[in-house]
Amino acid sequence: MTATSAPLGGPQLVQERKLVTAIPGPQSQEWLRRKSESVAAGVGITLPVFGVAAGGGVIVDVDGNSLIDLGSGIAVTGVGNSAPRVVEAVQAQAAQFTHTCFMVTPYDSYVEVSEALNEITPGTFPKRSALFNSGAEAVENAIKIARSYTKKSAVVAFDHAYHGRTNLTMGLTAKNMPYKSGFGPFAAEIYRAPLSYPFRDGGLSGAEAAATAISVIEKQVGAENLAAIIIEPIQGEGGFIVPAPGFLPALADWARAHDVVFIADEVQTGFARTGEMFASEHFGIEPDLIVTAKGIAGGLPLSAVTGRQEIMDAPHVSGLGGTYGGNPLACAAALAAIQTYREDNLVHRAREIGAIIVDRFTQIQVADARIGDIRGLGAMIAIEIVKPGTTEPDAALTGAIARYAHERGVVVLTCGTYGNVIRFLPPLAIGDDLLREGLDVVADALAHN
Repeated sequence: MTATSAPLGGPQLVQERKLVTAIPGPQSQEWLRRKSESVAAGVGITLPVFGVAAGGGVIVDVDGNSLIDLGSGIAVTGVGNSAPRVVEAVQAQAAQFTHTCFMVTPYDSYVEVSEALNEITPGTFPKRSALFNSGAEAVENAIKIARSYTKKSAVVAFDHAYHGRTNLTMGLTAKNMPYKSGFGPFAAEIYRAPLSYPFRDGGLSGAEAAATAISVIEKQVGAENLAAIIIEPIQGEGGFIVPAPGFLPALADWARAHDVVFIADEVQTGFARTGEMFASEHFGIEPDLIVTAKGIAGGLPLSAVTGRQEIMDAPHVSGLGGTYGGNPLACAAALAAIQTYREDNLVHRAREIGAIIVDRFTQIQVADARIGDIRGLGAMIAIEIVKPGTTEPDAALTGAIARYAHERGVVVLTCGTYGNVIRFLPPLAIGDDLLREGLDVVADALAHN
């Protein structure tokens, strides 16, 4: 798999599903063998093919198979793989310099990304931003900032949450396997509260679910000890759970009234994914701090914490940073990606994609009671698979559906605390025909299992 043998990526790729070998093909199988001999066994993969190009809504593997991408590298390539503006910006920056460390000799693009984030994130109050490398790193820094500002230590996360794989973020994450098992002990002063999960919480309204969560927080933690509440406005790995209306505003109001920093983890939901630039906008909330990553830079590693000036400025000078944080290549990519979201109206495109997905599975659900729930916003949609007539999760069927799709050239991802959710995160650059073809394959998977 060399640069000379790989087809060109980007939107110029033929937008088609094409299988020339079984999945995985012989060359992918050889790379799998080499992976097993060189890569740590704990690094798992979802689909056993090795990519050489991607763009629009397809990924091309080393055997020449062209697969429909309904995962976007887990919500990363929202603007599409090798998006033209991103490629041009990264190439130009690489020709100038690749690194100086912003904390040593700074550069303009870090400032420009911060200015852009301060402008586009929810809230009209004065803001500041700091840039990092990954979602988990940004979450850790958001907690550091909240603790510095409040002089308190406790943090509340929620049932079904996912916030990362570092020690602190594993503590915030709810799901044991594969994220936490055997890796403890975890950071102290982390507590968990119940989430609004409309499909599973007995029909509680958002206000009722918030009252339950707040009661748990007050009784088990105490506002006087609580630095921050951190929550995904729509949960990602937890199963694309959309809280009932009123849940998030009630939590945010309580936090503000009790000098608790309200942190929105928008690592997966940010940057047009949900049909707004940020999911918080759907719920009318203005987080004190917002954590972003994934879709921020078109595939390059970058993350950020953005928030109220007085909170962001609380840590002492040099208390925030990192050698690679806000790397100039990633910053160039982010500026180009943000321009693409805006100028190509990808917020609207996400809504169109979501409508197609919801319509397809709503039709199927009428005759197939195994689809227990269809939920999400914009191009972040999930179906929860259950045993007919119940809410009992069916993880085995979910896995079978994913395998069927993979074997037929469609990249789909599963998630959920119970392993029974299929999530759809197509690139916002995907065409309608290709999207519908990918959904047809998933529909066939349901019909054949």
